[in-house]
Order: sequence, then structure tokens, then C-alpha cells
Amino acid sequence: MHPAGLLIALVLALGGEAGSGDSVGIGVLSVASIVIGWVSLFALWYFVFRDKERPKRRKRPPRE
Repeated sequence: MHPAGLLIALVLALGGEAGSGDSVGIGVLSVASIVIGWVSLFALWYFVFRDKERPKRRKRPPRE
């Protein structure tokens, strides 16, 4: 994702409270939840959905 897209997503996640200056905790929670979400999606893909058989197929000798 483009950095500008991440910045826009952060501002939208804060709900406009970034302008008051006393909402650092909300910003930190928003960024942390976004990062945890992306890491969770990667872990789900890596451990569940990736093709584990492909490297094994390459090591087998061809059938004749």
C-alpha cells in the first residue's frame, strides 16, 4: 500500500480527533491495530493458504 494511503487510513481511523492534540493514545491504538491486522493476515496466508506441495513436487524424479 502506498504511504499516502496509509496516512489517509490513519486519519480516517482517528475520526478527526487528531486535530485536538490530546489524542495520542487513540492514534497509537489505531496504528497498532492496523499493524496487528496486517501481520495477522500475513500469518494466516503463510501458515494456512500457501502452497506447501510445490517444493516437494520439484524434488521427485519424473515418472517413466
